[in-house]
Amino acid sequence: MAERSGGAAVGVRTVRVPDGGRGRADRIVADATGLSRSYVQKLISNGRLTAGGEPLRANAVVAAGTELRLDVPPATPVEVAPEPEIVLTVVYEDDDLLIVDKPAGLVVHPSPGHSSGTLVNALLGRAGGTEYGGIAGVQRPGIVHRLDRDTSGLLMVAKDDRAQAGLMAQLKARRVRKTYQALVQGSVAAAVGRVEAPIGRDPKHRTRMAVVPDGRPSVTGYRVRERFARWTLLEVDLVTGRTHQIRVHLDAIGHPVAGDPVYGTGTSRRGPDGLERLFLHAWRLELASPADGHLIRATAPLPPELEHVLAALRAEEDRR
Repeated sequence: MAERSGGAAVGVRTVRVPDGGRGRADRIVADATGLSRSYVQKLISNGRLTAGGEPLRANAVVAAGTELRLDVPPATPVEVAPEPEIVLTVVYEDDDLLIVDKPAGLVVHPSPGHSSGTLVNALLGRAGGTEYGGIAGVQRPGIVHRLDRDTSGLLMVAKDDRAQAGLMAQLKARRVRKTYQALVQGSVAAAVGRVEAPIGRDPKHRTRMAVVPDGRPSVTGYRVRERFARWTLLEVDLVTGRTHQIRVHLDAIGHPVAGDPVYGTGTSRRGPDGLERLFLHAWRLELASPADGHLIRATAPLPPELEHVLAALRAEEDRR
């Protein structure tokens, strides 16, 4: 029997190889349990997968009808300090996931330059991190997609392995709809448009991304939401999820995002009067619940500092 601990099943988990399901033990167990294949392989290397009482190797081929037993240990505490003083805005929560509204300036993951003060530290500060059942054996939140430090808005967080696997599968199949709002320089001619251009590392500036012939296929859709004299407010659909994709694609079509310190220059980099950050906000998410498939819709309104910039632009338009 398996028991629940902080949202993840631990203990002995029994997997019966389905009819016609002959294959590698690690792949079959990962598919059946929702655990990542790398974590399953780690458990197998520790002798925690057996059939008929005998330990198996990860590459062992098991026949249909074979009963496999996987011993999943309790998740170990994460070596990241919880920081409950970092207040998070939670837009949606259930037993499987959180959707939080990340403020601009907050780094998502701890790194050598940011060992504290991150979104992960803040998430672990909620109830001491006990709500996270374990991601690959560690009691931590599962970040399934990222937002740049300077971007605000919605971000999904899995509470255990199964939820993370389900969300990652939706992202890979492009079934999660992620819509942003972006203020860009200039007048975007088409009311509706689509950018399809491969993105990879900029060969001249290795810290930047760029449209390059050998890059990964990347697709961004957009719609004009509001027009101003020198700026356009867009709704942007992130079809693929490459690093800096929206910023790179919009810059490539001649409409860089306002306030962008990396891809902007001159006027676009400064942005309209009063803008002190990148004008890019993850505004809306639509996805299926990893538990039962029901539709989840979440929205996060523009933060006040961006609304104030739009209010000033609208007032300027009224004076014309």
